[in-house]
Amino acid sequence: MTLAAGAIFLSILDATVANLAVTDMHGSFPDASVTDLTWVISLYTIVFAAFLAPAGRLADVLGRRRLYIVGMSLFTATSLLCAVAPDLPLLLVARALQGLGAAAMIPASLAVVLADVAPQRRAAAIGLWSAAASAAAAAGPSLGGVLVDTVGWRSVFFINVPLGIALLAGIRAVRGSRPTGQGLPDVLGTLLLATGTGLAVLGVTQGPEWSWDDARVLGCLAGGLVLLALTLVRASSHPRPALQTRLWRSKVFALANLVSFFFGAALYAWLLIGALFLVDIWQYSRISAGLSMSPGALLSAAVAVLVGRSLSRRSPHLVVFCGSMTLVAAGLWLGLTLSSDAALWTMWIPVGLLAGAGIGAVSTGVSSAAALSVEPADFAGATGLNMAVRQIGGALGIAALAAILSVPAATDAARYSHVVFFSCATAAVAGLLSLGLAPRRPAPRPGTEASVTTTASVTAGPADGKGAEL
Repeated sequence: MTLAAGAIFLSILDATVANLAVTDMHGSFPDASVTDLTWVISLYTIVFAAFLAPAGRLADVLGRRRLYIVGMSLFTATSLLCAVAPDLPLLLVARALQGLGAAAMIPASLAVVLADVAPQRRAAAIGLWSAAASAAAAAGPSLGGVLVDTVGWRSVFFINVPLGIALLAGIRAVRGSRPTGQGLPDVLGTLLLATGTGLAVLGVTQGPEWSWDDARVLGCLAGGLVLLALTLVRASSHPRPALQTRLWRSKVFALANLVSFFFGAALYAWLLIGALFLVDIWQYSRISAGLSMSPGALLSAAVAVLVGRSLSRRSPHLVVFCGSMTLVAAGLWLGLTLSSDAALWTMWIPVGLLAGAGIGAVSTGVSSAAALSVEPADFAGATGLNMAVRQIGGALGIAALAAILSVPAATDAARYSHVVFFSCATAAVAGLLSLGLAPRRPAPRPGTEASVTTTASVTAGPADGKGAEL
């Protein structure tokens, strides 16, 4: 569990901890523009999202332990390279490779846990795994602000090195998985999937900066959609597809992907708008802004653990729905009361705690529904695909945030309120879709009483019923 939580923690931490380091990098690379420096963030996100689904497929074929070692080794080595990079081009290359390592770590880490714990404890394991992600989101802004202001931007990458080495040393405690007997997944399909996802995310990420009618943005979006369509066509007939489209035959898994998409859009826009508002409108320092957002994120981690422990007694659709509606309520409270006058204790902290509770519940509930709606052999592939969908939704959420903030409003606070309402809308869509995650109760056989209650919502196999653990 420590190995799995450590991997997801480092992956999510590096998606947030470097955000506050971009401005500090200008002192080391004075010839680089701000646009050039933002690629330090964008490259990690693009590569991370592009290779999540293929990495999950590789974990099923190569083995979870082997892919964990490869991903963690690459992530640790490139973190060190980021910390000592003498120029921006080398830093960007290292950052892209770091995203590749992170993409390999996530599906392998959850597969390590789910394959080795008893079925009745899998929901609790996912809760702890999701809690580690929430803890990383909590630590990212505050830790990044402290490190950048006291040590410098290189320290946000260097801290990964000792943690990565410790996790690599501990991987010996995990037993290796048996070979599946299958060859590597479709290489061409993998390249099409990774390139198509990368182009789509790139177009969405850069749309607000390049302009949505720019030929580069249109080319990226069109090219990405074409390549993704070719991937789907190829996956439908290939014996070892890069994208396991058969997983979408499960209604629960398909809906969990849609929920993850809209939840990712709401989550990423929510987290970024909070940091921007505290710094730009309330004039908080980077350290103060990060610490002000930490209580809600820490509560999110605690709720994720509690939900994971009790999910076997509650249907995941109710957990996700209630969590989504809690986030909507927090957003309405924030959006309707936001102003240029600071109200940290009377409004910001309570809203953050309410939102954190909702985020923790949704994150654990949808991860459980997605991963445990498939057979154990597909845990890694399902996790990678579900996380990739969430990343793409997050990229769209960030793009929507940038587009909304560029529209004039009566006051600066009103522009930020509009972004909060966008998060409310996408969270509400996620909540409504989650109602479809309700498990179907099997019809009682003739002459028998339906006296057996199952935990199908947590440990059931695919929709066709194979591998169900009752």
